[in-house]
Amino acid sequence: MDLKPGSRWASAVCTTEVVVVRSPAGDVDLRCGGTSMVTHGAQPSDGISIDPDFATGTQLGKRYVGVDGSLEMLCTKGGDGGLSVGAEAAQLKDAKPLPSSD
Repeated sequence: MDLKPGSRWASAVCTTEVVVVRSPAGDVDLRCGGTSMVTHGAQPSDGISIDPDFATGTQLGKRYVGVDGSLEMLCTKGGDGGLSVGAEAAQLKDAKPLPSSD
């Protein structure tokens, strides 16, 4: 799938929804719960369940990044499935440390 910043995606296996913040050029295999995500508002296929290897869950309001850092997503609705790019799990992005107020 060709991800563009600002595009919205939904999981086919749980309630997770994300907005792409930054994406690499070309096609990206964005998944949630081990299954490819669908465009927001599209109807997923019935009978699909979460892969136990990708059942880490997502948290509302958190940012997730792909392993190489070229893909960044903002979770707009949490769920039971974990985000991944292909078979590589996406990581929760660390917050930037604030400067000290000495």
